[in-house]
Amino acid sequence: MGWELDANALAGRVALVAGATRGAGRGIAAALGEAGATVVCTGRTTRTGATRSDYSRPETIEETAELVDSLGGTGVPVPCDHTDPGQVAALADRVRAEHGHLDVLVNDIWGGEGLHGPDNWNTPIWDLDLADGLRMLRLGLETHLITSHHLLPLLLDRPDGGLLVEVTDGTADYNATRYRISVFYDLVKVGVNRLAFSQGHELAPRNGTAVAITPGWLRSEMMLEAFRTTEDGWQSADAPPGFAVSETPRYVGRAVAALAADPDRRRWNQQSVSSADLARAYGFTDVDGSRPDFWRYELDGATDPASYR
Repeated sequence: MGWELDANALAGRVALVAGATRGAGRGIAAALGEAGATVVCTGRTTRTGATRSDYSRPETIEETAELVDSLGGTGVPVPCDHTDPGQVAALADRVRAEHGHLDVLVNDIWGGEGLHGPDNWNTPIWDLDLADGLRMLRLGLETHLITSHHLLPLLLDRPDGGLLVEVTDGTADYNATRYRISVFYDLVKVGVNRLAFSQGHELAPRNGTAVAITPGWLRSEMMLEAFRTTEDGWQSADAPPGFAVSETPRYVGRAVAALAADPDRRRWNQQSVSSADLARAYGFTDVDGSRPDFWRYELDGATDPASYR
């Protein structure tokens, strides 16, 4: 029997997705919405153009909130630069005033794609631009710390302890023995996994849960553009073989929604998992009904992508 969406699984729950403008953040917000949650969608790019991200792309937090609405949830767009502690403190005050609490906090803040292009992959630290490297640390690690500092108190009074999700690239096991692009990128992605571990240690006495989640090869807006394709035509894109095991942003979103709806989710506390790991555990699928497992494909050194969907 196939998996069926429960549109009321998170009814009455309040989630905040930090970094919800595009990519995994938008997919997570959408999946929480399709499960019935109220989702506060934060980011820097707004329809008014008053603030913009480092990418200067067209996607906005308002579009994400509208997607949440269209899927059955309630989307609340709130502009916020998560590098600015004052703005994040004001965000926490607004959430407390308007919603009273949070059930789920997702730290998906990144914004560093423009700082590590293929031209500087595998480049030693002494040959990298130091300012760009430090900017990457600020965008990918400091923002998570600022956000947790101000927003985790809104989870602590939850009867079930609340859920914190740290979104990264690669599981802790995968990253432990593999150099990831550059010293700076490697440190950010390994560090986010460790944040889930350390914050889970602090949340456990309060029955809270912290989990690090990585998508596989994500068909984000930027990835589709990079391969000059669309979501409708991605299967015929001129791309490496592993792209055949790629996934939509909704897949990792459904992983977060499944965790949020699980009354026994504390068994996952401090763990580092992939969207496919949680799909095996909870039975959900990507939007096309498949269960892509990119990291297992990579670990196996496989040549048949079809066996990993």
